[in-house]
Amino acid sequence: MQKRFDGQTILVTGAGSVGPGWGNGRAIATAFATEGGHVVGLDREPAAMEETAARIAQAGGHFTPLACDATDSQAIAAIVARLPRIDVLVNNVGGSAPGGPVEMDEAVWDRQIDQNLKSVFLLCKHVLPVMDAQGAGAIVNLASTSGIRWTGSAQVAYAASKAAVIQLSRVVAVQYAARGIRVNTVVPGQLHTPMVEARLAGQRAGGDVAAILAQRLARIPLGFAGDGRDTAAAVLFLASAEARFITGTELVVDGGMSVRCG
Repeated sequence: MQKRFDGQTILVTGAGSVGPGWGNGRAIATAFATEGGHVVGLDREPAAMEETAARIAQAGGHFTPLACDATDSQAIAAIVARLPRIDVLVNNVGGSAPGGPVEMDEAVWDRQIDQNLKSVFLLCKHVLPVMDAQGAGAIVNLASTSGIRWTGSAQVAYAASKAAVIQLSRVVAVQYAARGIRVNTVVPGQLHTPMVEARLAGQRAGGDVAAILAQRLARIPLGFAGDGRDTAAAVLFLASAEARFITGTELVVDGGMSVRCG
């Protein structure tokens, strides 16, 4: 049976993870490789991609891990120049920091905007000309429900940058639609990923972890927390030929959290 991404080159940023398990980037990279794609994974920390590489190898897939800071334009350009084609780009880099405008340090704001928004801009800047020359391509950007709703805590830079990712995707989708390039956004909610585990580990000394998890679950109408595999399924659909008539839109993956009242 032919796989959905046979012969295609897939570029995934943030293809590693802070710990074992199904983070978004690891799950996305593994899913594309399982579907026949040659996945080129980027991450600032090469060691973070070791489990990703192992999982893909076990599945018989193809994976090339490359060290790259997604906010470094020259580094991105050098990697893109090495690739003969890029069929799919997945912008997965991101992270949150607590605080509103008063509490947040200006330097933290700047780092958040660079990490969550500038990274998307730079990857699109360097990859779009490749896709344009091919006459085809699909870009899937990852935002967050924090970009569309209040999700329980003040994280103003994260919320603002993820909202901007959604609008950036819409603008680029319309600009490049006639050139055969589709651009969409996946909007994950409160998943249980290695990044969440790492944050909870930092709270175990003084926080009630069970209470924190209960609060998170209480916000999700489906009653359970998804993980990176749920994000990956949405990304693969939007990048696939099955979504050929879909561009400039968002697919929310949050167990119904963003539409509940209170």
